[in-house]
Amino acid sequence: MHRLWLVFAQTVTISVAMLFAVQTLKPEWLARGGVGGTTSIVAVQEAALGTSGDLHKLGSYSEAARKALPSVVHIYTTQEVKAPNNPFLNDPFFRHFFGDRFDLQPQRRSGLGSGVIVSADGYILTNNHVVEAADEIEVEAQDGRKLKARVVGADPDSDLAVVRVNTGNGTKLPAVTFAPAESLRVGDVVLAIGNPFGVGQTVTHGIVSALGRSHLGINTFENFIQTDAAINPGNSGGALVDSNGNLAGINTAIYSQSGGSMGIGFAIPVSLAKSVMEQIIRTGSVTRGWVGVEVQEITPELAETFKLQNTQGALIAGVMRGSPADRAGIRPGDVLLSVADKPIGDAQSMLGVIAAQTPGQPAQFKISRAGKQLDLTVNIAKRPKPPKE
Repeated sequence: MHRLWLVFAQTVTISVAMLFAVQTLKPEWLARGGVGGTTSIVAVQEAALGTSGDLHKLGSYSEAARKALPSVVHIYTTQEVKAPNNPFLNDPFFRHFFGDRFDLQPQRRSGLGSGVIVSADGYILTNNHVVEAADEIEVEAQDGRKLKARVVGADPDSDLAVVRVNTGNGTKLPAVTFAPAESLRVGDVVLAIGNPFGVGQTVTHGIVSALGRSHLGINTFENFIQTDAAINPGNSGGALVDSNGNLAGINTAIYSQSGGSMGIGFAIPVSLAKSVMEQIIRTGSVTRGWVGVEVQEITPELAETFKLQNTQGALIAGVMRGSPADRAGIRPGDVLLSVADKPIGDAQSMLGVIAAQTPGQPAQFKISRAGKQLDLTVNIAKRPKPPKE
């Protein structure tokens, strides 16, 4: 029995040594022969994931990028600017000796941004600040084509604009697919696509950090998506897409102390962008409701002063004389609670709700005055255009 045990032990030792040698020197023999269950493990993984190629795609958003990239373009602008005036040039004594040789010629300033193709016939959505005051606009597509563009219309209040290119031969452009409105949630994966610093088309990856960001002082109408996907100068007007490659927002601004990305970027949600885009394409401009009031936020101290149960609503701080609000009987000190049965949460939301009303149509306003609630009918007017600086 002792001899049999020695023979068994020696056999096992030699077998283990041989297996170690083969594993070290010729591992492909084991894979081909299925030694140690290697083949069966790979088969189980392939059955679970589909094919062995899928093993390399775990955590990849290449399909989303592949779908969206052709719809994102680079936008280059130029603008003529006056050269700074030297005070010596206005001195008659100086001009007597030197003449006009120092008169400075107008200079040209270039700009850089991105845009998103929203229709196959050449409409492109971008930020207003990308094309504002531009004399010439050139669009570069992903395939390298460079096309001249013109501004169809712009909306400074939302910082959105639509430009259009003419391919000249009826070629259809690759239009983006819009994500369903309000489909994003905090924590969802998003990709930012654009042309940061002019280095070329770039995709960055992050998540939705917050929704409904406002009171930032960037635009008149604010309802931003906040993301930590890297957004840098040149990304403005580019696409923020979801994990399926659908357009979820238009990259617009960053919070930065250095000029580069610090992980806080803002995009205009697709619901607002699409609404503005459709109006611009249809009429060349955006029409919003207006009643002529100045409002402010309700603090706990103001709520106590006006005998309000909470800080919901917007305090009417001023009423423009002769405005729709003035004609309807709204007074400074009133608290606006709802418009057309839509509750007013704060001053910013009031601005959006009134802007959404149709000019020329009446709307019911519910206000609180001296502790009592009143219902007033206000005829909505068209919001005036912001004054040009």
